[in-house]
Amino acid sequence: MKPRRLLAGVVAGVVLVAGAGWAVSTRLRSPADEAARRAAPKASLVTAAVERRTLVSTVVVSGTLEYGSPLPISLAGVVGGTTELQRATRAPRRGRLKEGAVLMEVNGRPVFALRGSVPMHRTIAPGTKGDDVRQLQRALRRLGYGAPVTGVFDGATIAAVTRMYTKKGYEAQRPTPADRQQYDTLRKAVQTARETLATERQNLDRGRDVRPLTIRLANAKADLASAERALEEAESQQLTPEDEGRLAAADAAVRAAEEKLAQAEQELDTARNPATSATTATPQPAAAPGPTASADTSLLELRVENARADLAAAQEARGRTMEEARQARDKRLEESRRAVRSAKEARATAEQALRQARQLSPTRLKVADARKDVVAAKEMLAEFTRTYGTSVPPGEVVFLPKLPARVEKVSVKPGQQVEREIATVTGSAFAVTGSVEATESDLLRVGMEASIELDTGKTCEATLTAVGDQARMPGAEAPPDGAQPVLLTPVSMKGLKAGTAVTARVTVGATKEPVLVVPVAAVVTAADGRARVQVEYATDRTREVEVRTGLTADGNVEVTGALKEGDRVVVSGA
Repeated sequence: MKPRRLLAGVVAGVVLVAGAGWAVSTRLRSPADEAARRAAPKASLVTAAVERRTLVSTVVVSGTLEYGSPLPISLAGVVGGTTELQRATRAPRRGRLKEGAVLMEVNGRPVFALRGSVPMHRTIAPGTKGDDVRQLQRALRRLGYGAPVTGVFDGATIAAVTRMYTKKGYEAQRPTPADRQQYDTLRKAVQTARETLATERQNLDRGRDVRPLTIRLANAKADLASAERALEEAESQQLTPEDEGRLAAADAAVRAAEEKLAQAEQELDTARNPATSATTATPQPAAAPGPTASADTSLLELRVENARADLAAAQEARGRTMEEARQARDKRLEESRRAVRSAKEARATAEQALRQARQLSPTRLKVADARKDVVAAKEMLAEFTRTYGTSVPPGEVVFLPKLPARVEKVSVKPGQQVEREIATVTGSAFAVTGSVEATESDLLRVGMEASIELDTGKTCEATLTAVGDQARMPGAEAPPDGAQPVLLTPVSMKGLKAGTAVTARVTVGATKEPVLVVPVAAVVTAADGRARVQVEYATDRTREVEVRTGLTADGNVEVTGALKEGDRVVVSGA
């Protein structure tokens, strides 16, 4: 048994020694082997696949969903016709505000909200003209109260304003007791000035150096009036009674001569034509033979000649009568005109003498001063009357660019004094306000499409409304340095809530159809200015391909060239 145990021990020892030698030999390396083992493995290429898809470039805007166009409003002046302390008796209420509504009350008086771009800046009183009046008239017409759009605050407009106040349970602003008292004072001042002027004029006319001249002027005026009446009568009267009598006698003489001539001619005609006369006359007994026909005819002819001469003389006498009457009328007219001229000269002389006497009179200065006082009093009364009556105080109307609107913030409470801002109104539509870097703002254009992402994961469409200063809301904080404000308007308000933080993406560019796309890092611009990519066609084997680049978005770029979908381009290599 001992020899076997010895053999086994020897064998075990040999195996142990051999194993230890092998183990030592595996851990012993030369310096070259050790350096080779520690060297980095050979770098392989990093590639990306060429894809075909629609590329969309967007600008991301982080902002807040709010009601758009916030506008702080304040009253343009006093409410009512008094300058006493203005205190809110009913504050504005948050919510929807429509045109014609009463925004608030101050000292129990209403403040109306009307649409318009011209701010209220003065009291609109009777006779006021301007664009603000025309704007008020348009608002009254829209609200159904009726008013002519003339730009003048006239009676028809005052009636329309009165109807608006009455419908809302108020009374339009009428003259205050102080205004009525001032009007009465100015009216009495005019009356007093007139009375003073009349007294001074009377004193001037009663002066010893003026009174006789005043009487002389009155007489001259009376003489002129009498001369003018006489001239009018002479012009309207063609003949005097004496001329009419003479003309009537001449007419009678002419008629008598005409009758005498006619009778003589008839007798002569009878004598010359006895047969004709016999047939027409009543048969008579035969008479004794009379004178010869020739003797009878010559006598009758002589009578006819005499009758004709008498008629010519009568007609000539009538003509002389008419001529004498005409000459007499012309003489009367000339005398009447001369009398009128003389009377006018006398009146002018009397007026000049009276005027010179008044100018030299000590009372003249008092009359001139009294006249100036009357003019000044009338001007003051007219100036006050132009604005006297129903008016619209500057604080009782607030013109807003757009209505309906929303009262978003109320800055005054009932009982507080109204001094500055009373509320902030906004549009009735939502808007997203935010900012982007200046470099990105250069890519934005008003009207670009956008999408709004809510925290619920829902998205809604929107439109870029403004960029830069136009996008900055009134009262909003200025954007960070180097940033530009932007404003987006949602297409629909459904499901939106004011004050929500959202992310909006504005589409600044997109391909019309799917295109080949590679990472931007895969494109290299060579010294010749041409863009190229490295395409891997075998393991760690590449070839250079020239490409043209297009739209860039989200780290990718549109390319065209000798590429196809699925090719792998080198993004970076060892």
